[in-house]
Amino acid sequence: MKAIQISAPGASLELVERDIPEVPRGHVLVKVAANGVCHSDTMPGAGMASSYPRVPGHEVAGTVETVGEGVTVWTPGQRVGVGWFGGACFECESCRRGDFVSCRVGKVTGLSSDGGYAEYLVAPADALAAIPDALSFEEAAPLLCAGVTTFNAIRTSGVRPGDRVAVLGLGGLGHLGVQFAAKLGFETIAIARGTDKADFAHQLGADHYIDSTSTDVAAALNDLGGADLVIATVTDAAAMSAVVPGLSPRGRLIVLGVPEDALNVSAVDLVLGSRVVAGHASGTAKDSEDTLRFAARTGVRPMIETFPLEDAAEGFDRMMSGKARFRVVLTTA
Repeated sequence: MKAIQISAPGASLELVERDIPEVPRGHVLVKVAANGVCHSDTMPGAGMASSYPRVPGHEVAGTVETVGEGVTVWTPGQRVGVGWFGGACFECESCRRGDFVSCRVGKVTGLSSDGGYAEYLVAPADALAAIPDALSFEEAAPLLCAGVTTFNAIRTSGVRPGDRVAVLGLGGLGHLGVQFAAKLGFETIAIARGTDKADFAHQLGADHYIDSTSTDVAAALNDLGGADLVIATVTDAAAMSAVVPGLSPRGRLIVLGVPEDALNVSAVDLVLGSRVVAGHASGTAKDSEDTLRFAARTGVRPMIETFPLEDAAEGFDRMMSGKARFRVVLTTA
């Protein structure tokens, strides 16, 4: 099979030929049709993989090719996806309390196990999510990371029908976050840089648009009644910090992007409004499946650019440059 690997920390992506992997007990061999490119795919190159060479990629969509011994849930031909969650150990403290996404022993697709920059992928059976027929593989792939991250952040935040949900940033995660918030029925506010994004935000379903370059974002949020939830998809610590005074009493800022700088948040803003700043990871395979089903039913779709697997380096550079609108997806013949 063809695969794109990183041979060592700091190395570039390279196209190689590999044997199709064997399928251990409890695992499934997936024939990859599409794999999304994520900014987190820089992590193997930065030395964060468990071993090398490593195949990156954690937005995998394809079909079940072969099932290993003991697998009864999946059958060949089923349309499935694999995200960051590469399977749980079912033995650690997190797993014992049912928090499988926090399992530190299980696999992380593209870091502690090979990912989807390849024609085939082996994954534990519990890492798979069913893909509805209404979604193409190319559409499904980004939903397995950017999609589940934004959808899960909203639905687990405690917001209720009629609340105001703001999405900070209109990039790869943000353009999905606005769609999910609107389709979930919240009064949706998009926050981004420049007046030129206003029409696009409204097309995605936003009720309001705030230009952060010409407006005091917190004041604008308060003029609307305050945001019950802000999901921050940018990697700008100052922009995140600026929204906190615009949260309603008991409002929450959920950080999805990871800035290099620390957030500068006033304790007064937190205490007097009983506000919360929290982080959020992606989700389990079940969360991914819920995301895919919701997107299929409501019309939420990622905006993508496709590249063949052989051109993974070009697609990766396109994504990292910030020029992609808004996710890059690698496809296999």
